[in-house]
Order: sequence, then C-alpha cells, then structure tokens
Amino acid sequence: MGKYSIKELEQLSGIKAHTIRIWEKRYTIIEPQRTQTNIRYYSDADLRRIISISLLNNHGVKISKIADLSEEELNKMVIELSEQRSDTAIHIDQLVISMIDMEEEQFEKILSNLILRYGFEKTITEIIYPFLEKIGILWQTQNISPAQEHFISNLIRQKIIVAIDGLPIPPKEANRIVLFLRENEMHELGLLFYHYVCRRAGYRTYYLGQNVPFEDLVKVAAVHNPSILLTSITSNTNSMSAETYLKKISAAFPTLRILASGYQVSELGDLGLENVTIFKNSLLLKDLI
Repeated sequence: MGKYSIKELEQLSGIKAHTIRIWEKRYTIIEPQRTQTNIRYYSDADLRRIISISLLNNHGVKISKIADLSEEELNKMVIELSEQRSDTAIHIDQLVISMIDMEEEQFEKILSNLILRYGFEKTITEIIYPFLEKIGILWQTQNISPAQEHFISNLIRQKIIVAIDGLPIPPKEANRIVLFLRENEMHELGLLFYHYVCRRAGYRTYYLGQNVPFEDLVKVAAVHNPSILLTSITSNTNSMSAETYLKKISAAFPTLRILASGYQVSELGDLGLENVTIFKNSLLLKDLI
C-alpha cells in the first residue's frame, strides 16, 4: 500500500495542497492517517479518490455535489466523463488508477479503446508518455513497486510490438537503422516506439534491444551497413557517462548519423560531434528521419 504526502497528492492529482486541506475540513472528502510520529499520510484509496474528484471538478462539477456522491456514483460519473470528453488528462488519470490497483483487464480495456479512438501514435505520444512521467513521480516517492512498474511496462510493450508487427517490412534496398541500448541500459519502451516510428517511415530496421555490448554493435553495423544508429540513454547505471559514450560511438562510426535521446542526454549541450544529434521526443525523431 502506498503512503503519500499531501505534496505528492498535489503532484499526481493537480489539486493544490491548500485546496485539498480545505476540502478535507469542509467536506471530509478524504481522511488522512497518521504515523506513530504524528505525520499525516494518504493511502492508495485516497489517491484514487482525489484523482477522480479532480477530474469531475475540473469539468464543472461542484465540490459540494461531489462530496455527496458514493464511491460507486463517483466512479460512474468519471467513466461517463471519459466517454464524452477527449481531454487526454482524463485518460492519463484513469491509467494511473488502473496501475495502482494492478487491474490488468481495466488497463488493457482503456488502452485498447484509446488506440481505437485516437490512433496508435497519438495514444503513445499524448497519453502514454505523460502517463509514464506520472509513473516517474510514483517511483521517485517509492509509492510504486517494481512489480507494478513491470506490470504496466509489459502491457504497453505488448501493444507497441503488435503495432510494429502490423507494419510491412521495407525492401532490402531501403535506408537502414540500427536501434539499440548500451550495456546495462534496460529502459526499452522509448526505443520500441522509435522502432515503430522508423519502420513506419519506410526504414529497414534492425532492433537489437537492451544491454548491447559495444563489440556486438560494431559487428552488426559491419554486416548490415546502416546509415543511422539510434539509441536512448535513460539510466546512469553504466560506469561510462552518456557524454563519454556518445563520443566513443561517434569516433567508432564517423560516417554514420547517430541519433540519441533519453533522460541522461536530454540536458547535454553541444558536444561538438558533427555526426551526433540529440532529440527529445518522437515528434522530433520523425522530422530528423
């Protein structure tokens, strides 16, 4: 069970901490618990409820009316709202609630409906990416377990793989891209979506995935002769910094374009490497290729 501070509730729901406190006193919408040292904290159930309240309140339902709703009535109104409105924030918050509860059927249903409603690319870029940012908040505050993270990541991963499999394989003479993550890099979702973007753009893709030794990358490049290497560097678990690694592959492949994204490279300035381009999201990737 998660334990959330009021500041974390604010980050995840979008409701100011001051407002939450007023609503607590006036309407008893949630009731915080206290640790043995008298520090207030909130449960998963409180988080689910405050997110639902936030959705309704942001769409014109007065807090005095919401406070009188039963849990069943509250959930029903949120579902009706999500069916009527196209605001991405509604769907993001529904995914967060499904993840907290580890409700695979509910998460799968929401995600499938979003893809049918908005299309695969828009669902990923406008809903799943912001959703994953919220997951990051939960991870940093230790309110999401590795099991929950893997549960959600694998469901999203399956959807991306199915979408990639549905695309035609470009001809052998098409331009080639090798997609890979360096050694000890395991955060694959972003790279998988880049695989989809590149394949859909007509590139012949060679997806190496996670934890690729540098020597293997050299061998694959020699055999398949790509025009572009594409990587993402998210974690700092590698002994070599992102900057040093980019300089290493830049020197090893001077005739290839190297495209890099991920948290560890997003804040790097100009590295002075003519064949390396840093991009921050899939929309920029589409322009680059």
